[in-house]
Amino acid sequence: MCAINGFNFENKELAEKMNQATSHRGPDGTGVFVDSGISFGHNRLSIIDLSEAAGQPMTNQDGNLIIIFNGEIYNFHELKEELKSSYLFKTKSDTEVILAAYQKWGEDCVSRLNGMFALAIWDKLKKKLFLARDHFGIKPLYYFWDGKKFIFSSEIKAILEHGIERKLNKEAFNHYLRVLYTPAPLTMFQGIYKMEPGSIATLKDGVFNVKKYWEPKSEIVNRSEKEIEKSLREKIEEAVSRQLVSDRPLGVYLSGGMDSSIVLNCVTKERKNIDTFSVGFELSLDEESNKFNRDFNLARKTASFYGTNHHEVLVSPEEVAGYLEKAVWHLDEPISNATVVPMMKLAEYAKSKGVHVVLGGDGGDELFGGYERYRLSLMASYFGQLPEFLRDILGYLSKVFQKLDTKKGIERFSLFMFQKDDILESVVEKDFFGTDSTANFFDSKFFHKKSTPLFEKNFMETDLQSWLPDESLARSDKTGMSSALETRVPLLDIDVAEFAISMPLKSKISLLGTKIALKNAFRKELPPHLFGQPKRGWFSPAAKWLRHPEFAKYADEVLSPDYYNPTKQLFKWGEIKQMLKMHQEKKKYNLTTLWAILTFQIWAKQYNIIV
Repeated sequence: MCAINGFNFENKELAEKMNQATSHRGPDGTGVFVDSGISFGHNRLSIIDLSEAAGQPMTNQDGNLIIIFNGEIYNFHELKEELKSSYLFKTKSDTEVILAAYQKWGEDCVSRLNGMFALAIWDKLKKKLFLARDHFGIKPLYYFWDGKKFIFSSEIKAILEHGIERKLNKEAFNHYLRVLYTPAPLTMFQGIYKMEPGSIATLKDGVFNVKKYWEPKSEIVNRSEKEIEKSLREKIEEAVSRQLVSDRPLGVYLSGGMDSSIVLNCVTKERKNIDTFSVGFELSLDEESNKFNRDFNLARKTASFYGTNHHEVLVSPEEVAGYLEKAVWHLDEPISNATVVPMMKLAEYAKSKGVHVVLGGDGGDELFGGYERYRLSLMASYFGQLPEFLRDILGYLSKVFQKLDTKKGIERFSLFMFQKDDILESVVEKDFFGTDSTANFFDSKFFHKKSTPLFEKNFMETDLQSWLPDESLARSDKTGMSSALETRVPLLDIDVAEFAISMPLKSKISLLGTKIALKNAFRKELPPHLFGQPKRGWFSPAAKWLRHPEFAKYADEVLSPDYYNPTKQLFKWGEIKQMLKMHQEKKKYNLTTLWAILTFQIWAKQYNIIV
């Protein structure tokens, strides 16, 4: 795990400044390459081949290709065996295998890589820059391009070292308010973009091109349920085995849920004396602890079942403001999810215990139908097939049925994923709030011209391409790398993922349950206490934090017009103050909106944003 930095002109000092801005991602080494028309910088976190020979930027045997790379390639041994007849390898690193692959196959080499990666290759002879990001966007990659100057990095803060104007992207701001993150290719900085997952890009002769090399395929492969379960179990076991390759100590994040437990189950087949890590919350009342630490307690039982070296850490209310400030800085742009607080502390704690790599269960919900919203959407689809008079009667009897009476496509997606316009309009000034912008964005990108009767499959694929990389994986990567901790996600192994995508909907969700095939595949191996648990997202006691005297005082300060003057014009501060007061007095639950604005305010001030 590392950081990559670069731009299309020569300036060694500026490359070093970018490296300094991303040094937390790679404390084990730093390097710079400068040539006519290119500058590369790299921070190294040594995981595979710890020798100095494996440092970056790395040059191929002819000296014509130079690479900087962030991530891990899990099939590099197989690729190396295939390439050894045409390339004289000097290291044991996966980086050099990418160089050899590019030398032999050119841009098509990315389709052969099984791993997580963001990489840049400079061809000295062709004066061509090549960029690539992994299939699911596990590793981040940002860029700035104004037609002349091209800058890229693993983190936005390094791009800002070039003196880029820190202007708020108002379109992205609108999306953030509704979905609580910024969907690619946008960022909250005007003029700075995300490379989308499964994309490659080239810059040559002043022409910049981006294209997709991979997207989820919609074809369903017919197999029996037993075949699906057997193949799924085998593919996940193989993926976990591949991702255990490391020359540094390795552990497992254990949340208490199904996905991380499956990963641990597979690890135990390969390793002994496994370190597992869980995070919980300091709470005063037993009933609160039972609610917010339920998964934390389940993780303890799972760790005991497998006999791991289990490590636990708790977040206290007094620590929240500090970890939130740190998280917002490392995230580069606001993501309104209070779990960044425990994630920051967990990463810090795991690294202090000597591990450099952790495996987690990210991606399982999106691939296998784990979110409750998919099951509810299926219920809505069945409801829509009822005669109109019956829908009217049921809608009259229950508001739940009223909500279910939606059309497939963006209307249904908005119901589950968007914050309500009326609430946002009450706290955001009308000059900065567009009522249709986010719906139009998602509709044109993910739903337009898609008339599949299986909306839920479309729903999952949309989450796989937006929510997962831009919200969930961004949190995992940035919180982990804040402590120079590499986070691996075996359920997003490309072999596992493509198999999951090809599974029929009935193998994932029904009116009665979620993750059907995944649970059945490992039912005989997992501890019994994991089954029969109600589905719940991992959440923090953020609503209670806002009522805690110390954090409430901090929130009062941040949620005020005087906190950061440039954002004063964006919000209706009187309404926000009243909303906070109502929440703190337990008269109305306003966590989602308050946390979104709180996070935004911290970010805007930290990054000196211009509105």
